[in-house]
Amino acid sequence: MSVRRIIGIDPGSRITGIGVIETDGQRTRYIYSAGLKLGDKALPERLGEIFTEVSAVIRQYRPDEMSIENVFMSNNAASALKLGQARGAAICAGVVLQLPVHEYSPKEIKQATVGKGAADKTQVQHMVKVLLNLQGKLQADAADALAIALCHAHISHLNSRIANATRPQPRRR
Repeated sequence: MSVRRIIGIDPGSRITGIGVIETDGQRTRYIYSAGLKLGDKALPERLGEIFTEVSAVIRQYRPDEMSIENVFMSNNAASALKLGQARGAAICAGVVLQLPVHEYSPKEIKQATVGKGAADKTQVQHMVKVLLNLQGKLQADAADALAIALCHAHISHLNSRIANATRPQPRRR
């Protein structure tokens, strides 16, 4: 399998996590991560900043694919709507720059990264650091973005192996 770069996005209307990894299916390497702090500007300005900054990271690090967290249901409809808009701004950046976009639920991300779908944020942060051999403190939203990228790396590698195993083999004579 060839080397692929994956950008993971943890969308948020206050802080959006961005993480980039590189993988060949066997080894995964950390490339970049950040928690994009959006402040208290009006929502349209924050959405524009998400689009602009995600686009800049894509141009700089040239990922092959984007992975992003699905919107989960919230008790607060206004928060869920803002989260959906932040997601949309990030997805648009990927689509405009011609990246395939893959979406994962929080449970899938935790399952792929930690091994259990009910893991908490500290467990996710810890496993991201272990899997990517990182030292020191890792910003929470950046860790989540890296976990999303790792989730896609693991799931796409597994799907590729399954497809290869089920592909009809040529008959030998």
